[in-house]
Amino acid sequence: MSFLQDTEIRPFRIQISQSELDDLRDRLARTRWPDELPNAGWDYGVPLGYLKELAEYWRTSYHWRQHEQRLNEYPQFTTTIDGTNVHFLHVRSPEQDALPLLLTHGWPGSIVEFLDLIGPLADPRSYGGDPADAFHLVIPSIPGFGFSGPTRDKGWDTRRIARAWAELMRRLGYGRYGAHGGDWGSSISRIVAEVDREHVCGVHLNYLHTVPPNDADLSGLTKEDRDRLERAQRYRSAPAGYMRLQSTRPQTLSYALTDSPVGQLAWIAEKFYEWTDPACRVDNDRMLTNVMFYWLTGTAGSSARLYYESAKTKGKIGCPVPMGVAVFPYDLALPVRSLAEREYDIVHWSEFEHGGHFAAMEVPDLLVQDLRVFFRRFRNGKLE
Repeated sequence: MSFLQDTEIRPFRIQISQSELDDLRDRLARTRWPDELPNAGWDYGVPLGYLKELAEYWRTSYHWRQHEQRLNEYPQFTTTIDGTNVHFLHVRSPEQDALPLLLTHGWPGSIVEFLDLIGPLADPRSYGGDPADAFHLVIPSIPGFGFSGPTRDKGWDTRRIARAWAELMRRLGYGRYGAHGGDWGSSISRIVAEVDREHVCGVHLNYLHTVPPNDADLSGLTKEDRDRLERAQRYRSAPAGYMRLQSTRPQTLSYALTDSPVGQLAWIAEKFYEWTDPACRVDNDRMLTNVMFYWLTGTAGSSARLYYESAKTKGKIGCPVPMGVAVFPYDLALPVRSLAEREYDIVHWSEFEHGGHFAAMEVPDLLVQDLRVFFRRFRNGKLE
């Protein structure tokens, strides 16, 4: 792998043509709707009434240009790493001694997940916080996702992405930085610490699987710990349909999702409904902006390929630097601290009463505060 062919960092702005937006509205107006069993609820998938209402809102009330303008308020760039285009936000703090922080999203997310974190993390002084908690933020789109997609060659698994992230931070001139992620961002952030250990000071996660070895002594676990393991085991032993399809037939799936905006909407909206705290639902505009990152870039298939590529990767993911974990109760699976401590150097652990898989969108204030607290130990070269 060579990163030396083209290291230019190019300014970028999102500029979607009006013809693409008109085509989207036309397709939504011509949706061919399926039937539905009476009283099916969510048992068979996304309910027809729910999706019709959401699609009509998308067609008639959602205004992409407003969100495009907000996104373009942040400095954006692209660069070529390992032969693929990488799109990223790079928001430098007004505080010169801010700590660089790499934020990585997951599926079916995008950089849209982090919009509510940018101001408070980069400029805490303006949000009533301590300027000593400031971060320089690097927020890349995973290769194959959004404006980093589609990828053009095989092999873009989590380890290859992590190596690309390490190269990105090197190009930006950051010799020491932290990493944060949830979903795929959790795996990628830990691997970044493996491949760039000398430069990563700490890793913060809001999603972590704890899988005990077959011979592990579990006698000291509490009932809550055992319940968490059972829940995680159910999730692993019977993977959801989306995971099976994306891990095995991403190309076949891509035809439907790339051709039908309602198909793409249903594929993502289901996850935002099932994986979030009912008290903290992500609002329709923010969810639709996230969906637009897949629709407008035609990356339903290339984003799904991350599951296919990573399914071939075996072995546990380590993390050689101190780790912090934020646990949100409506996430897919909840980690067990005592098991996590057997594998990682856990120096910070928070349990929250609200929030789910998309914590940065559901409860941004909680996540901001947890990131501030965790990374304080690494400020000014400290490691406590």
